[in-house]
Amino acid sequence: MENPIIDFYNNYDEEKRLTRKSHMPEYLITMKYIEKYLTENSKILEIGAGTGRYSIAFAEKGYDVTAVELAKHNIDVMKKKVKANHNIKIFEGNAVDLSFLPSDTFDMVLLLGPMYHLFTDEDKHKALSEAVRVAKRGAVIYASYCNNDTCVYKMFYDKRILSYVDRGLIEENFNTKSAPNEIFELYRKSDIDELMKNYNVTRLHFVGVDMLSYIFNNRFDRLNKKEFELYVKFIEEICEREDLVGFSMHMLDVFRKD
Repeated sequence: MENPIIDFYNNYDEEKRLTRKSHMPEYLITMKYIEKYLTENSKILEIGAGTGRYSIAFAEKGYDVTAVELAKHNIDVMKKKVKANHNIKIFEGNAVDLSFLPSDTFDMVLLLGPMYHLFTDEDKHKALSEAVRVAKRGAVIYASYCNNDTCVYKMFYDKRILSYVDRGLIEENFNTKSAPNEIFELYRKSDIDELMKNYNVTRLHFVGVDMLSYIFNNRFDRLNKKEFELYVKFIEEICEREDLVGFSMHMLDVFRKD
């Protein structure tokens, strides 16, 4: 049986996604918050590693990295970037079942993609529970989510809203419905708070990593170097403001395992 998520990534250039100026803030701001808690001997796990944008960057810095990825196409791309001096192990696997990895092992766990593609509460909790299980006590865990309301805003901006309404994917309160063939699951912060309420963790940050960059991508891509550097500083300044996080296309939840 075909998996629409795997099929999507087999035909999508994930390798180039975070290299456009409109998409780079997601990477740069996420890296800032990861590096905030890295120590010299941090052992890192990335679940849903894609083509290795983060995993390879940390392997290049000398860290012990384990990367788990669902799509074989992405794994093939990632493996081509591995160098002889990299301390990295790459596994084909699913975020909802990391039984091949031992508990209480990693100092840092990155769950930066899987929550985009899980559509039932059961699977969402499996992925979160596995991320927490394999983390050491005191480890920092990062989970990324796509924002419901900014995505709806982009549907208006791109004149695609009526196709979603006609398919019954937009509720009266503009909350979205999704399924695997739609590829992406969308969240409000209240949804994330509800998911996290029973885990033995402490939230450290809740961050809007790219704000409105994706909506105005054709304009932000034209920023010159100095303008772009200033734009990233602006996002750094506002990314945790409670009155603005809800504008971000991608939201990052950072928490510590108690």
